[in-house]
Amino acid sequence: QLSEDVERVSEIPTDEREGEMEVHEDSSSAILPDGELGTTTPSLRFSKTCLKNVFSVILLFIYLLLMAVAVFLVYQTISDFREKLKHPVMSVTYKEVSLYDAPGIAFYPGKARLLSCKHHYYDHIPPLINPGQPGDIECTTQRINYTDPFTNQTMKYALVVQGPRDVKKRELVFLQFHLNETDQDFSAIDYLLFSSFQEFVSSPEKAKFMKDCESSYSSWKFSGGFRTWVKMSLVKTKEEDGSETVEFKQETSVVNYIDQRTKPRSDQLFFVVFEWKDPFIQTVQDIITANPWNMIALLCGIFLALFKAADFAKLSVKWMIKIRRRHLKRTRQVTNHIS
Repeated sequence: QLSEDVERVSEIPTDEREGEMEVHEDSSSAILPDGELGTTTPSLRFSKTCLKNVFSVILLFIYLLLMAVAVFLVYQTISDFREKLKHPVMSVTYKEVSLYDAPGIAFYPGKARLLSCKHHYYDHIPPLINPGQPGDIECTTQRINYTDPFTNQTMKYALVVQGPRDVKKRELVFLQFHLNETDQDFSAIDYLLFSSFQEFVSSPEKAKFMKDCESSYSSWKFSGGFRTWVKMSLVKTKEEDGSETVEFKQETSVVNYIDQRTKPRSDQLFFVVFEWKDPFIQTVQDIITANPWNMIALLCGIFLALFKAADFAKLSVKWMIKIRRRHLKRTRQVTNHIS
């Protein structure tokens, strides 16, 4: 209403406003006393205008404070987003399976000889009938010779055996090795695990395949005179370039083997069992928790609030200037009337 009054007054020509003011002055002087017109009405108008100005200034400072908070939120949001991009979070998921892809178990027996190899189920391993004597070899095996990937000079001999598959039936592979004599104080057989025995069988260059496996996977040992129980778990890791690497984690328990053969022997017997620990394949990958769309939406909201606050502040200042000019104009009119 105030802005409409100011616009209406500004549209009236000067001569008409002067004549209207004279008529208004005459009618005012005829109706109201000079003291009441000169003192009471201008002070009330001034107090109301002062309160409006003070209230507008307070609102202006409040919106300036909100703008400062919005600018700080923008800076903090961008900083957090950049920090999350530099430090991705490791995500671990588990996938349950009933059958594993049969792993390959590569043994490096040296002078030791494989006596028997069998698949058993439900963790039941019957007692050995003739320990130290050749038995049945029911496992799928492959023998391979290749050069050492680290020296490229030494020839290595590996016996590759197909590992267990059926995790529901708790399938396991039990192997027995025999070493007739040794020139060391202790005896052990090295082995390594790789993810797929079928890939090894279908590979056209098995020697290169084994060299790559030995370069990528860790190797372990099991000792003579003990029964070593190996429980495996599979871990897949997804790299940033989209490739996937596979590795094994294993829990090993060792039980002493009591040799009950009638004659004392100088040879060594090796017993080892391979079994899956659980039916879960663990997948590890790095993920970035910062969502760019959330950040863009937040920034849009903050900038919208900033522009709205700036627009309100501009209108508030214009309104204060208009009120001030109108108050000065009325003060001059009252002063001219009194004089």
